[in-house]
Amino acid sequence: MRRIFLWINFVLASLIVLLIFLQAYFITAYIAGAGEGALDAHGFTGFALIHGAELLVFLTAFGAWPRAWRWIGFTFFLFVLGTVQIFLTPVEERTNGWLHGLHGLLALVVMVIAAIIAHRGMRDLGLRRASPGGDAGTAPPQPMP
Repeated sequence: MRRIFLWINFVLASLIVLLIFLQAYFITAYIAGAGEGALDAHGFTGFALIHGAELLVFLTAFGAWPRAWRWIGFTFFLFVLGTVQIFLTPVEERTNGWLHGLHGLLALVVMVIAAIIAHRGMRDLGLRRASPGGDAGTAPPQPMP
């Protein structure tokens, strides 16, 4: 059962990383004049997809890493930081552009944290390539002539 939670957690954390790139594209398209549709896509991707995935990454961490409280806390930090990042969204009524500039900066931090979580999941699932020395019983790499 732990492996199922690891897979779900890994896929969702990886999805967050990819969706943040997509969200950056949408907001850039909006700034470049693509219209309100790009802004709506940016908002939907961030709130519904990314923030929902952040919550699920936290919840699946309990099954993926049982009793690893530091790691579960790290996934909770992803969710909390994502929530704070949403509240820093600039809207017309707000006037503090310097403070709301943190919205984009924290998106990058969220992406890095999600990538760290995905990397841990990938490692725990055994999806990483073997080290250059190889496993026991395999021939060591030969030097190039």
